[in-house]
Amino acid sequence: MRVSSYSMTLLVLGIISCQSSQVVSQPKVGIQQSMFSEAIQDFDREQKNLRQWDAPIIADLDQDGYPDVLLNDHGFAVRVMWNNKGKYSYPYDVIMGDMHGLSVADFNHDGNLDIVISRGGGSGANARNSKIISVTKDREFVPLADFEPPLSLMRGRTVKFVDLDNDGDLDLINFAFPSKEKKGQSENYIYENTGDGQLIVAGTLPGVKQNGQKTLVTDFNQDNITDLVIYGHGAVKAYQGKGDLSFTDVSSVIFPDLIEDVTAIAEIDFDNDGDMDLFFSRGKEFYAGQTFYDPTTKVWGFYTKRGPFDFGGLTIGDVLNIENLQSQWPNKNLYIGESVYDYAFPGENHSGRDIRIINSDALGFAESMNKKGTYIGYIGNRQWRIAGELWAPSTGIVHNVEGYKASENQIGLSNLLLENRQGKFVDVTQSKGILVKAHSTGVAVADIDNNGYQDLIVRHRGNLVNVNPSSVFLNSKTGFKQSSSHGITTTELGAYGLGIQAVDHNLDGKMDFVVGNERGKWHLFRNTQSKVGNYITLDFGQYVSSTPSALGAKVQLIACGMTQTKTIGATAAAYSLSFNPLVHFGLGDCIQPVNIKVTWSDGSETFREKATFNQVSKVKFNKRENK
Repeated sequence: MRVSSYSMTLLVLGIISCQSSQVVSQPKVGIQQSMFSEAIQDFDREQKNLRQWDAPIIADLDQDGYPDVLLNDHGFAVRVMWNNKGKYSYPYDVIMGDMHGLSVADFNHDGNLDIVISRGGGSGANARNSKIISVTKDREFVPLADFEPPLSLMRGRTVKFVDLDNDGDLDLINFAFPSKEKKGQSENYIYENTGDGQLIVAGTLPGVKQNGQKTLVTDFNQDNITDLVIYGHGAVKAYQGKGDLSFTDVSSVIFPDLIEDVTAIAEIDFDNDGDMDLFFSRGKEFYAGQTFYDPTTKVWGFYTKRGPFDFGGLTIGDVLNIENLQSQWPNKNLYIGESVYDYAFPGENHSGRDIRIINSDALGFAESMNKKGTYIGYIGNRQWRIAGELWAPSTGIVHNVEGYKASENQIGLSNLLLENRQGKFVDVTQSKGILVKAHSTGVAVADIDNNGYQDLIVRHRGNLVNVNPSSVFLNSKTGFKQSSSHGITTTELGAYGLGIQAVDHNLDGKMDFVVGNERGKWHLFRNTQSKVGNYITLDFGQYVSSTPSALGAKVQLIACGMTQTKTIGATAAAYSLSFNPLVHFGLGDCIQPVNIKVTWSDGSETFREKATFNQVSKVKFNKRENK
């Protein structure tokens, strides 16, 4: 890993002794009330531990004024949780199977929002094209027919609707995990919206390796032309849009020093100067064979993938209690004892399995592990052995393990806050108070105390065997301060941190967060602060199907000498793109009139000098003026 001049010595928080992976600790809470609490009553989630993908997607799919949530339970289903006036319904299956990136927009201007879904390719064995499903205002899902020609067959990853040629309609980024059969040919496709409900290939961006198709949509040089920042494998790349669906590689100019190990990127105008700064979350993935142990709770955990593994000498006693064991198709069988009988798990086994095995039912160990799967046996002297060979990643935790020495600790990485100075980025991480090293997996941007400055909420990977706190950085005019008591902590074991997305789910003017855990659950954390500043929420719902669409529009609000800028749909999701038509601005003690300027994707501008404080204001513009 190289970060060159971006490297720095930062404060390391919460390295827990005897553990193999850093946990970010929170300062002592004392009697201070948490800023957030888990909204169990408002979020009727699936209770199983499932594999997840990317970050939650926020969009008002039924256009009733309340933002819904799309969730990707990876390898199982894409699901919607309908927002019923502040309370989310139990997840409804939209499409089953192996799905990846999601993006929402009314790309064909028929009045209904459309969901484009990038489908996985079975690790190269089953290349498929992305599918588009239309959503009616009555909450019905209608699959759209393939285009002519259809979207390309691929191992799908990234899809994002965005106006790339400034003509007012929404084009499509459609990137793939590279296929060996393509022999290096780029599968990073750019599709043009023809204006008649069709998407056609307009070109490609340079090919990437492995997971290098993660993409941030932004405008780093303020020319109102979409730029792209691509990451996920090797150094971060910057592509400047030309406004004609083509791009120029300006990586060496924008990022003169290499930035690697990036897991998510968010745009944030943290200093309210009108341009978009960038925040990079960074971290390492688990490696095959990595183990974790907490001597206080005696919980042991493991991660393995793509090959043989052997965890012997687990001193436990007569009963083996495994929690949240995940070993998916095609090698999910469990073989027990010397007789190697096939363990029959009651119920479905795609989600995490909790297993209890008595030593007398698992005596000895297989002499030959000639079938792929997981082998478990009691080998005497209170010890158990777990070994085998798998393809897909496998994780699990075991209770009551005595005196295990875990793998060596992976030192956490520093995240990066880069200030935009006339289209070039300067590292201000340390000077602005971002003082945590960890393996981070995602980030969300929102003004959670309504003081007029956008805050950062960073998700961390964690270590499977402990609860997983986030890091919350509150923004003031001078910089960031880490919150000592925020409450955004997930507790399921055997899971690790994934994405996060801000949403005011009940329209009370306080930003909440939907959080995901890989091999865990989705969570809604409600903002419970009793005292926050004034706010304005602008509802662009009537421009969901307009030309140009509200998606990608830049909204600038000026009040009490403060200027704030936000992009509709902005997200740090690596593969996906939200379309929340509700734009929230905190205003602190301000009660003066406001000026609102909207710059649409086609370059036209609209202005307004009225918005109601402390409630949702439906915006309406009578005319648009070209620049």
